[in-house]
Amino acid sequence: MEEKIEKLDESLLPKIETHADWLQTQKIPVVRGFFVEDIKSVELAPWDLKGGLGAIVILDGTGGVNDGYICEIPPGGKLKPQKHLYEEMVYVAKGHGATTVWQKGSRKQTFEWGPGSLFAIPLNAWYQHFNGSGSEPARYFAVTNSCFMMNLFHNLDFIFGDEFVFSDRFNAEEEDYFSGKGKIYGRLFMSTNFVADTHTVSLKDYSERGKGSSNMKFDLAGQTMGCHISEFPVGTYKKGHRHGPGAHVIILSGQGYSLLWKEGEGRKRVDWKPGSVVVPPNQWFHQHFNSGAQPARYLALRWNNWRFRFMRMTDGDGSTYTDIKKGGGQIEFEDEDPGIHREFEAGLAKVAAQCRMGGYHPHCTHKG
Repeated sequence: MEEKIEKLDESLLPKIETHADWLQTQKIPVVRGFFVEDIKSVELAPWDLKGGLGAIVILDGTGGVNDGYICEIPPGGKLKPQKHLYEEMVYVAKGHGATTVWQKGSRKQTFEWGPGSLFAIPLNAWYQHFNGSGSEPARYFAVTNSCFMMNLFHNLDFIFGDEFVFSDRFNAEEEDYFSGKGKIYGRLFMSTNFVADTHTVSLKDYSERGKGSSNMKFDLAGQTMGCHISEFPVGTYKKGHRHGPGAHVIILSGQGYSLLWKEGEGRKRVDWKPGSVVVPPNQWFHQHFNSGAQPARYLALRWNNWRFRFMRMTDGDGSTYTDIKKGGGQIEFEDEDPGIHREFEAGLAKVAAQCRMGGYHPHCTHKG
């Protein structure tokens, strides 16, 4: 007689998700979905942990590997001193201020920041943010791997209370740690701990993603998370590509849109402007289009960096700029759905703008 196997009801299992439980205790808004229109206008609420106003940002494309939050420091105010065993990258959306960083028993280092500044908090170091204006609030957007770390160790006392000093990541005696000095490796790989202004920092040629494209990839404070800044000219767009989850694309300048799609399924479109954030879901193809009157530049805060790679989340050779026909993650222009370019040209025509991809895009109807 065949034995009947009872179907397991997983809803009865005592599952624990430490980060989700922690979120409920914070009692601030949690922004979900596919897209944030403008981080400067997201509604915030008092956040006791930080001592300012805040909102958690967990978009669909993060895949549980990282998360974001928005925090605002009131005029003339400061946030509470913080320390935690997860990595954090900070992009200043508006305002001027300063941050002090120190290790237990060490001297303190303070550096100033303004709109567009980018920096990382050294792992498990103490830090405190200050608003330098007495009349205007300062607001920043941060990406962390707190969800990964909290769920990995499932012990909040360890995450927030461990005293280990990562002196290999932050040496308090290093005078120029946050000076903005950096070392460039090859064409477009930089190690630094502070970028004064992401809007104006110099980028290098990145034609692999499309003619006129430029880029710089950053290793910040020795983190396993990483980021890059990319820019592409007026009347152009970047090649479609895919990669793992958690790339928070923050629009720095320009007007345009992105197309995102899962292989074999329909495309989704999001229209963006400075301050918008979109996170492409894991292994979804996506393309960024400049339909405005000035170069479009964005900052991507993401999982993994070029220096410390410890978890592979891409298929093939792992290169997002290698042709998918060769095992990479990029769709070359000649293999692109012709409807994508027709949509782009039609959009430009509505605002009397000209496509500038003639001569190198096979579906372009314009010359040169």
